[in-house]
Amino acid sequence: MTQHEYVFVAISIILGFAITRLLGSAADMIRVSRNVTFHWATALWALCVMLFILQLWWVGWELHSFSQWTILDFFALVLGAIFIYGAAELALPREDYDISDHSELDFLEHSRSLGRGSALSMLGYFAVGPHVNISLFGNPPLPSIGIPLTGAALMLLIAGRPAWFKPLVSVFTCYALLILYLTA
Repeated sequence: MTQHEYVFVAISIILGFAITRLLGSAADMIRVSRNVTFHWATALWALCVMLFILQLWWVGWELHSFSQWTILDFFALVLGAIFIYGAAELALPREDYDISDHSELDFLEHSRSLGRGSALSMLGYFAVGPHVNISLFGNPPLPSIGIPLTGAALMLLIAGRPAWFKPLVSVFTCYALLILYLTA
């Protein structure tokens, strides 16, 4: 087993849990769909979180030739995966099985309240990005800091201005697609 394989086993487990959490939440929403107040922006947010989960997994393969692993590199990647998991955990509302009140299943209200934690968790993910881009990939510092800083600014806006969630998630979707293009 190579060092890359060893490192990415832990990261893959966390990312697998993140995918499971996000898909499980979506399945739960389908099961109780008659009580769900659907909104496109929250669904789009969850899709973007899924894209970033898959993007981290994909980028991980690009590190297969990296040979100078340190414990700091390992911790940075694990921390990034943990932040992605947190974003997945909080991306969609969850049924609390209170028969008389289903207000927790309002997608947009969730995104403007507890779902803000999902954005703050993504903020943590973007904070790890410069280390990965500069130390592991050897990319130039300016774009390696500037591109994640843009994502971080969007996360701060989403968390800090919940009334702007709908337009901000549209901008974030464009940002996510740009990141996929750059890392594909």
